[in-house]
Amino acid sequence: MSTAAQDRELTERVRDRLGRLRPGAPVGELRTLPGGHSGLTYAVTAGEGRYVVKAVPPGQRPVGRNDVLRQARVLRSLAGSTVPVPGVVCVEEEQPAWFAMEFVTGEALEPVLDDHRVPGVTARARMVAAARLLRRLHDTDVRSPVLDAPEPLDAAGELERWSRTLHAVPEELRPGGEALLARLAAGIPETGQPVLLHGDFRLGNVLCTGERPVAVVDWEIWSVGDPRIDLGWFLLFADHRNFPRLGHAVPGLPTEAELLDAYLDGCPAPPAMEWFRALGRMKMAAIMGHNLRRHREGRHHDPDQERLPPTIAAMIRTARDILG
Repeated sequence: MSTAAQDRELTERVRDRLGRLRPGAPVGELRTLPGGHSGLTYAVTAGEGRYVVKAVPPGQRPVGRNDVLRQARVLRSLAGSTVPVPGVVCVEEEQPAWFAMEFVTGEALEPVLDDHRVPGVTARARMVAAARLLRRLHDTDVRSPVLDAPEPLDAAGELERWSRTLHAVPEELRPGGEALLARLAAGIPETGQPVLLHGDFRLGNVLCTGERPVAVVDWEIWSVGDPRIDLGWFLLFADHRNFPRLGHAVPGLPTEAELLDAYLDGCPAPPAMEWFRALGRMKMAAIMGHNLRRHREGRHHDPDQERLPPTIAAMIRTARDILG
């Protein structure tokens, strides 16, 4: 079956299912939403209802980021919790699998990276609220049978995973990378009680209206593991200076220390946070190096990737500084 035919089949399946969900309501066409990383992402209307549809791309296996059914499971597990997420309205496991969830209105903007600017006072309030929201996520009961979670992700496993990614980047694109990996490997901390992890928690994945978070989205790499993995990644986005040639200053943004205080809410600071802050920077260097390598090899043409080398070098350098 051709890709066009598969697209038509998916459209018919979605429109039929939503039509049964909203009897008598006209169902619109599927419109591709930009920015989705997990499979295909569409917007569609059914009467006055607005929905987002995530589907496995035609011809691809439902694994990794394309496993949209896994995303639906975690969203359903969080329904009614203190962590706001879009409500799942229907799921179809027949391949290519897809699910539909409510369309939540809001802005998902990364203050120091996105071109669309928000007032500094608003950005500050959103980041502090997101820090408190991350704590609520980590306090969520992870024993729900619908999660079917993998083995808990610990510090050693996370380091091994992202070390492989960084090693695949040419050495000239990751100056000081080997020394950083050696430092991280020499001081792997003990892992604490596993919690539910988002995997890419930051304001760019939190829809907000005004100063209030209304939904956490993009759950394609959720897992269960050490909460400091999420926390170290989130803190990375507090300072534009972490992103040379990419970031811009936003007056009044909270510091990493202020965000950590908001997350802790009076509780003692977790041990070894320096290690996890450095890990987050290593991961960012690995991701950017991977993307730049793919561009230079002609596998994904994107001239903007040529802006990344200063930030990759800064991530590695500051990670080593954090470790002392």
